[in-house]
Amino acid sequence: MQFLQELTMGGLDFLATLFIFCIGAGLFAVVVLWIADATQSQDSIRHNYPVIGRFRTIFNRLGEFFRQYFFALDREEMPFNRAQREWVYKSSKGAPNIQPFGSTLNLNLIGTPVFINAAYPYLDAGGDHDDPPELVFGPQTPNPYRTQRLINISAMSYGSISKPAVQALSRGAAQIGCWLNTGEGGLSPHHLEGGCDIVFQIGTAKYGVRNSDGSLSDERLAEIAAHDQVKMIEVKLSQGAKPGKGGILPGDKVTEEIAEIRGIPAGLDSISPNRFEEIADNSDLLDFIARVRGVANKPVGFKSCFGSYDWLEDLCDEIHRRGPDSAPDFITVDGGEGGTGAAPMPLMDNMGLSIRQSLPGVVDTLIRKGLRDRIKVIASGKLITPAEASWAYCAGADSVNSARGFMFSIGCIQAMRCHTNNCPTGVTTHKESLQGGLDPEQKSKSVANYVGRIEYGIGVIAHSCGVAHGRNLERRHVRIVQPDGRAVPLSEICPAAPAKPAAAAE
Repeated sequence: MQFLQELTMGGLDFLATLFIFCIGAGLFAVVVLWIADATQSQDSIRHNYPVIGRFRTIFNRLGEFFRQYFFALDREEMPFNRAQREWVYKSSKGAPNIQPFGSTLNLNLIGTPVFINAAYPYLDAGGDHDDPPELVFGPQTPNPYRTQRLINISAMSYGSISKPAVQALSRGAAQIGCWLNTGEGGLSPHHLEGGCDIVFQIGTAKYGVRNSDGSLSDERLAEIAAHDQVKMIEVKLSQGAKPGKGGILPGDKVTEEIAEIRGIPAGLDSISPNRFEEIADNSDLLDFIARVRGVANKPVGFKSCFGSYDWLEDLCDEIHRRGPDSAPDFITVDGGEGGTGAAPMPLMDNMGLSIRQSLPGVVDTLIRKGLRDRIKVIASGKLITPAEASWAYCAGADSVNSARGFMFSIGCIQAMRCHTNNCPTGVTTHKESLQGGLDPEQKSKSVANYVGRIEYGIGVIAHSCGVAHGRNLERRHVRIVQPDGRAVPLSEICPAAPAKPAAAAE
């Protein structure tokens, strides 16, 4: 008994001593921090409110995480709100995404699309949806590309996203039959391993197809195009996240493997030029497209964020002078809403037209110039749910791409840490310690589920509008809420008829 008493008293003495030590150490740390804050002049809050002012920075950083869970309403957060994210999460898991008790969307909000239901909807027997007609890119090329998918994976380079993320997207795309755009970072083994269709993107730095001086290497391009999986080539003039500025990949994300694929030094910032040195005008663009198509023998198009249509009209005139075979096989219209890439705020927020403005403008320009049947139009820009994709088809798109929708499908939580190499879900980090929860095999099923659900949703909207499938949607099928509260048909706001290619009207 005496032993137990002595042991107990000794333990209490130790805990008391430890407590006093911790209190003393804590007070000493507070004094040190107080002196450091009070004597510095870089941060006025910390100077005026020593120690306590540090909580402002902590709360500001934690606010991004807590806001989406506790403080933001379902339709309030940007760039994607909780309702949008939850729809993708549930769809990717194959879980029911039917909602009760009415819409949480403010139907009087300016710019909201409202689809026009037909008095007699298109009859779907037992919930079956008709497959859309085959879409053919580059029918005049030696290797045209044919696809029926309504939604595809937009450009995300290996480097901006992680190895397991690319693997999951590649495998999922193969399972469901959509294409995967490589982004400007080159073609990696991880893009190929799933066996999916691939759109190879050539950015201004020409990663993966460049000579040592940064010029285009026809030999390396031919090697890339020789892969059966590579179906098309996309020349990226600009992207919505940062029009007028090239891609940015911080040095701590440029691993040895990524550096080898891109043909650049490891560990250094990978910054692309803001435009192609070879392309200074429309004539140069058509020359470059002809060169790439001549080497690849596959459909070639370009991607751009649009700020005006004058240059597109001039491009169309140049195509007519040269002949229709000189035209790009497709144009990917990227919205100025930003995207997966890291970018300066002035460019991400205020440069380039949104997809809601630019897509109808591009389609109308091609119609006026008589090139709509020759050039396919792909829409890209915050189109992650069936309603948003359906709007794009109403506006005249032939196909729709999504990047961030697929990021959500494989686990992204919109933590806004994409460029820091500290993504908590493993989607945009190369730290293996953070990639453990992203199992490519499991997440590939999520990718396939997401495509299936979004295409099913597009079909639901199409049938409600009285047509067989999404590619039959036209501007008369959607109204846009105006400042005075009226919902005006898109065909009145953008009066040019979106005369789609014959295949889409079958």
